Parts: sequence; C-alpha cells; structure tokens
Amino acid sequence: MKRRHFLHNLAATPLLAVESRPKAPFRVLYSNDTTNITSCVSPFHAAREPFRKEMLEATVDEVAGLVDAHFLQPGLGMVPMWPSKVIDLNEHYAWIKERYQQKPDSFGQFVLIGGDIVKVFIDRCRAKGQAAFISFRMNDAHHKEFADPKPGDKPGSSIGMSVTRFYAEHPEYRIKPGSIRGADLVQNFAIPEVRAQKLALIRELCENYDLDGLELDFLRFYSYFRTEETPLEQRRAIMTDLIKEVRQMLGPKRWLCARVPCYLPALDELGLDLKALVAAGLDMVNASSHYFTTQQHDLAIIRKQTHGAALYFELCHTIWKGDKVTTGYDVFPFRRATREHLHTSAHLAYARGTDGISLFNFAYYRQHGQGEGRGLFGEPPFDALKALRDPQTLAQQPQHWFLAPGWRAPGMKPLPLPRFIESAQTAKFHFDLAAPAHGWKQAMRIRIQTDKSLKDLELIANFNDEAIPPTPDTSEPFSVPYPSMLAKPEELRAWLIPSKLLRDGRNTFSVTLKSGTPFSVQFVDLASQTSL
Repeated sequence: MKRRHFLHNLAATPLLAVESRPKAPFRVLYSNDTTNITSCVSPFHAAREPFRKEMLEATVDEVAGLVDAHFLQPGLGMVPMWPSKVIDLNEHYAWIKERYQQKPDSFGQFVLIGGDIVKVFIDRCRAKGQAAFISFRMNDAHHKEFADPKPGDKPGSSIGMSVTRFYAEHPEYRIKPGSIRGADLVQNFAIPEVRAQKLALIRELCENYDLDGLELDFLRFYSYFRTEETPLEQRRAIMTDLIKEVRQMLGPKRWLCARVPCYLPALDELGLDLKALVAAGLDMVNASSHYFTTQQHDLAIIRKQTHGAALYFELCHTIWKGDKVTTGYDVFPFRRATREHLHTSAHLAYARGTDGISLFNFAYYRQHGQGEGRGLFGEPPFDALKALRDPQTLAQQPQHWFLAPGWRAPGMKPLPLPRFIESAQTAKFHFDLAAPAHGWKQAMRIRIQTDKSLKDLELIANFNDEAIPPTPDTSEPFSVPYPSMLAKPEELRAWLIPSKLLRDGRNTFSVTLKSGTPFSVQFVDLASQTSL
C-alpha cells in the first residue's frame, strides 16, 4: 500500500524492535471526538445544524500550526463512521429503527449516502500539515443504558452509534448484565468474541486508510474485566497480546499510541503493564486522568515504565465538574482551565519526564449541553497551545497550581477533595510543585474555596510545617474568561507563603479549624499574588 509518510525518513524507519524504533517526534497531540462538531456551537456550526464535511475540515483548520498530530475519534468504537464490511450500515440502521424507533443521527446519514468521515479527516490533515491518527474507543459506555428498551425510554438518535446487534444479543458479555451503571454496561475483554469484534473494526481502519498512526483509547471507559474472575496476570496477558496484534495490523512504519490512566492503581485494574506494552510494539503512551486537567498523577513512575516510547500528558477543557443541573448528557457546570492552569500543568508534566502534551475535549469550552448559561461559555483558548511544545517557555510562565475534585479511577483511594473539616481538626493537602526557570523569587498566595460562609470561623494554616500569615486578598490571581463555579468572597480564605518555603517536589499545606462550625474544602489553589 502506498503511503504518504509523515516526517519523511523519520516515520519511514522500520519498527522492528523496541530499541531500533525511533521515538515519536510529535510534541503536541490534539484529540477530536467528532461529536463536538454538532454538539457545540462554533464559528462553523450553528445550534442544531446537521453535520457537513466542511465542519470536520474546519476542526482541523482551526488548530493548524498549533498541533503536530490530530487524533480523530470516529464515533464510540462500536459503529463505523466509514464504509464498512464488518458492519453492514444499512442493515444496522434498519435494525436501530425497528428496535428503538430512531433514525440515524447526521453522522450516520452522511455515511449512508456514501460519505466517509475518516477519509475526509485524513485528506484535510494532509492539506494542513498534521499527522492523521485515528483514536479508537475500546469500550465506550455512552447511551448503552438504553440498550435494552423499556417503556418510557428516550434513547435519542445517538443510540445508533452506541449499540449494535452483537452487543444487544449478548448481554452475558457485559461486565454486569442488568446494570445501567456506565462501567457495568461495557463488555468483558476476557471474552475472545468481544476482542475479535473490536479488532475487526481496527483491522479495517488499518487496511483501508493511509493513517499516520492509531491510538487505542483505554479510558472510554475505565472497565474491561470482571476483576474478581480475571486475575491481574491474566488481564495483563490479554491486553499485551491485543497490543501485539494491533502492532501487526499497523505494520512497522505507523505509530501506535495508547490512551491510559495517569494513576498506577488504575493501570493494574485495566491490565495495562506499560513496560510489556512498549516491548510489544507500543510507540506512544498518552497518560490521562480520563476527563480533567489535573496536577495530581504518577507521571514520574510512568516515565520509568515507558522507556523507549514517547510519553504524553493530557490536558482538558475543565479542572472541576459540578453537580448535574438536570438529567441527561452534558448537563454539568464546569470550572474551566485557564491559560495559567494549562501552562502550569504542562510545565509540571515536562518536569516529571513527558515528551509532549495532548489535548482532550478542548472544543468543549464552547456552548454545549444544558449545564450552564450562555455567558459562561467561550471560544477555546487556542493561542495558549503555542507554548505547550516548549518546556523552556513554560518554565517562564506565571504559575497557577490547584487541587480540585476529579473522577475516582478504579483502585484508587478517595480523592483529596472535597475534604470535610471538623472543629479542632487539621486537614493536609499535598502539592507536587515544579520550580520556574529561575526558582521562586516571590511570595505565593494559597486559597481554599469552601461550601459555606467562613465569616465567623477561626482558621490557622501551615505550609511545609511552617506557620503562614493570612491575607484579606482572596481575589482571583489571574483573569478568568469562563466565570463558572467561582466562589463567593465569604467562601474563600487565603494565606501568604514566603518563597523560601516552596520546594521542587512534594509540598504540604495544612488547615486547622480552631473554632467554628465544620465545613468542606472544595478547591485549593496556589499562585503569585495579583500585585506581583
């Protein structure tokens, strides 16, 4: 098969063994879930406007010159968004109509009339100088709660990309048949037929398209086995064999990436032995917290486990998700990542050994869903991506560190936030900090955001076992273009940290409730004083 090799001779070097393969040269990766095209209001998509190929092309165009490799997720890893011989799409959508009384969504309609979303994407990437990757969701649970129709269900047209006849007719293949919880709805990878169905679609992509690479997304969703039935060594053997098989499908000249947890306990739950996966042919490891930009991870250890592969760390549009405001999908308020959050998180990732940065769901700064008012959305900060490829530039940027609630990964201890503090009780919070280019020269300000007014409470604070003084300044340290989930002034307290107390690596901040009623810490951040 003739291929237009990305980066010429570098990408054309045979990948015969771990030591002989070159390291992937990409610095910034950009993931495109495709569905953002029609779910987000954007310069190229009005609300409720159906999909057109020009919209997909526009998503490639808007990051041209900012990213090296573009990762398209063509659907949910169940139903092809390309002409397929693995699944007859005419038969599939006829079955969807009969079973769920739903027509194809606009992506399905595009393919049914002869369109090919994968080809449109690859052609546009070629025209815009981006390496074209397909990111394949290995076990996605979206919309599967409607797989077994019940009276009153309203699955929506997205059911057509989520559920297949194979899935519906084999409920015994699910992690927990009968459950409607997301992690239970996905399929059990201990069953060979489940893996075979996924591999058939992956093989079709590898054989029919001039891809620069393929990503296996193991985070959609965090569930692959009944762990009580499938011990760790067996899980690892299954996943390592799967990587070997995909490596053979891709051939020696295309890049193989895996999107994996950035937390060690979750890697074991999923059976992902990174050292073995790299030896089996994995070129790129995309470490992620699944959805949020975070500064709490195991990147330093993961770096040691991925010798020979390129390691990336993933940033997202949000650092914190609030409670649902209604039922359904995309109905949450979000605390969105600012330029400073993104740059500081990337700076830490490079300091802990990553080779580059990846972006996930970056388009979702835009208006979508029903979770927030129009004034709380905005265009993604694309200009912030320019610095992500340069560790030296990032080391000179303003720093904004934070601790925020995320989603608990399988096997993990409880999250550091929220944290309930009772009278006379001390709560400790740990930061992994990376010094700026010339060290910390200024005092920093640390704040807590809580769930109630702190007006009559007496608090004392320490940083690295030293008492730190309070400050009345609880304002935002940097401009916030997306003012969602910010605290009221009475819900904030702040203290000053002398620069001499800041350490590269682990730092401990503690708060003691000396007197007053209990409260819950929701968010903690650390930054330069606004006036400095």
